[in-house]
Amino acid sequence: METTTTIEITDNTFLRQYECVKDGQLAKIEYSQQERKIFLTKFIIPESLEDDADFKNKFLRAVFINIRDEKEIKVVPTHPKIAGFVRKNRNEFKELLPVGISI
Repeated sequence: METTTTIEITDNTFLRQYECVKDGQLAKIEYSQQERKIFLTKFIIPESLEDDADFKNKFLRAVFINIRDEKEIKVVPTHPKIAGFVRKNRNEFKELLPVGISI
């Protein structure tokens, strides 16, 4: 089971990206929002954090939980790593996918 350690994310609406700082490095997920959907388009992780799978999973999980709890809209993961996260956590986040989207 996942550890209970949480990370803090920020929804930077001006730059349209979710941000998380770890060890002084900024990780971000860029998005585009249209109508009742949010398209997660880029997953940018600093090179020093690229091998930290635990951090990446916690960051993605925090973003998906934020979208589910705060925005109440559907998610279209267009970046391959984000789609892979959804695939691995299908049971937890499948309700966030729009009708007809299969990952």
